[in-house]
Amino acid sequence: MLGWRPLATRPDTDSMPFQLLDPASRSGDPLDAEEALLARAAAGDAVAHVWEAPASLVVPRSYQRYAPLADARDAFARRGCPVWLRLSGGGLVPQGPGILNLSLAYPVRAPMGTLSETVYVHLCRILADALNSLGVLTHWQAVEGSFCDGRFNLAWGPGDDARKIAGTAQYWRRVPDGDKDQPPLYAVLAHAVLLVDADPIEINERANAFEAMIGSGRRYEEMRVVTVAQALAYECFSIPADLRERVRAALIERVKDAPLPEQ
Repeated sequence: MLGWRPLATRPDTDSMPFQLLDPASRSGDPLDAEEALLARAAAGDAVAHVWEAPASLVVPRSYQRYAPLADARDAFARRGCPVWLRLSGGGLVPQGPGILNLSLAYPVRAPMGTLSETVYVHLCRILADALNSLGVLTHWQAVEGSFCDGRFNLAWGPGDDARKIAGTAQYWRRVPDGDKDQPPLYAVLAHAVLLVDADPIEINERANAFEAMIGSGRRYEEMRVVTVAQALAYECFSIPADLRERVRAALIERVKDAPLPEQ
């Protein structure tokens, strides 16, 4: 099973450094929500947000290089699918019913990017522990053909047969603090998009239609992603009617128990 790397067990801890935010406080525009989280981190807080979005697409600001972007955004908005810009890099990400988001924001003292892998592994462990409690075993790896592919996708299944179940991203912003005797201070935003019971065919068709409209040349495959519901079915587990709420509760429980990443 080349490429299969199980995640290490989360250490036990009595600390609860993350303050959970009310999902109702989230702005409709993900960029506004990201700015609010970064502001909390810049002020020294560690905050966590578990939230859902209506049917939409989110793309990095690098997509502004495509000349048809504005017209494509207008066309999708008229269809009831707004296309938002975000701070972090990567690629297009679908949002909508059946998709849960986990956002973590906290201050870090370290040179820019030196803890990027630590930030990703910390986030992946929270997700993996939550899914493991529901009977879904995952690990991290790239999954070619999935949307917004990256080395720290959370994946289900072995090696080349693995499918993406969650995507991750991070963004660092320098916080001026005037202390030249310490490493630089950053506000870090770590974000995950988890496919719970969304329709893989629909989200990939929606993503592919937008990529085609802007002429990016990207195309995604629905067989390269998997939902929590599908993974449970493949493992012959019954799928509870309240699956989304169970996944949400598992994420919240793991966030409450999670320490901050080691610095």
